[in-house]
Amino acid sequence: MKKEDLRIVFMGTPEFAVETLQALVEHDYNVVAVVTKPDKPVGRHGSVLQAPAVKKYALEHGLPVLQPEKMKDEDFVEQLKSYNANLQVVVAFRMLPEVVWAMPEYGTFNVHAALLPQYRGAAPINWAIINGETQTGVTTFFLDHDIDTGRIIMSKPFDIPDDADVEYVYDGLMHLGAQLCLETLEQIVATNGHPATVAQSEKIEDKDLKDAPKLFKENCEINWNQKAKQVYDFVRGLCPIPGAWTNLITQDGKETLLKVYRTSKTGQSTTAAPGTICIEGKRLLVATIDEWLCFEELQLAGKKRMMARDFMNGMKELDQCHVG
Repeated sequence: MKKEDLRIVFMGTPEFAVETLQALVEHDYNVVAVVTKPDKPVGRHGSVLQAPAVKKYALEHGLPVLQPEKMKDEDFVEQLKSYNANLQVVVAFRMLPEVVWAMPEYGTFNVHAALLPQYRGAAPINWAIINGETQTGVTTFFLDHDIDTGRIIMSKPFDIPDDADVEYVYDGLMHLGAQLCLETLEQIVATNGHPATVAQSEKIEDKDLKDAPKLFKENCEINWNQKAKQVYDFVRGLCPIPGAWTNLITQDGKETLLKVYRTSKTGQSTTAAPGTICIEGKRLLVATIDEWLCFEELQLAGKKRMMARDFMNGMKELDQCHVG
């Protein structure tokens, strides 16, 4: 098979997916159509429609764009069939029904931002950092009936520095994912559409599988009854989006939502109750169950994101407040 024999439909939505689509275009792969989410209403009244990043790139390069509301819609399925694709590539998209993922002759493969079978789910980058992992990666695998469980084609590791947040890892995996996609396509071409694959069950090796569920406000709340390292990882694993949060509670019991974007470890042990706030010179400290953490970047509800020292200047009697 030659690369020109591949007729590819690309599916994706955010900037993360654009990097891979761009790699396909720049390496002269035949992308016959692009599927992405519908335009999103934005603005105060939702009167302005914002196109997904993938759509913007596709239109700039003359690629046909499909934006189905429902992936099982009969008109969409028929339209998709009309492109006669023999391979589909998915990056940061939605769950596909079998009528879609099983359509091409050579199947549909996904570029997933984790080293499967670990971190199956919607937020693999966040949860790898939250759990204090020192390494993650990217995996390509063929889709099947269950989410993120298909046979693995290839994978590449990526190191996570101790001070890295989501933005750092996101950018790294975005570039690595595009590279891995190209290497996967090379394997598909070299093997006439049938690259060697490995079942995920062969990679589990009795290890505990860690999931990567979707993030909601409820699971982004900081639990101060943990060790400082756990809280530190939790905060950076949600920075910059969606952001970890807690409540700032005054002496009279008034609560205000406080987003915490960055902390630093002090190594100073404490016996103070978790959530206790302490001002030490120019540092704003908070107690965990074993050590003090130092607040670095914060955002009080209705205010701008700011450095902790500026936050301290604008807040009175902080040493009489606590968080929780």
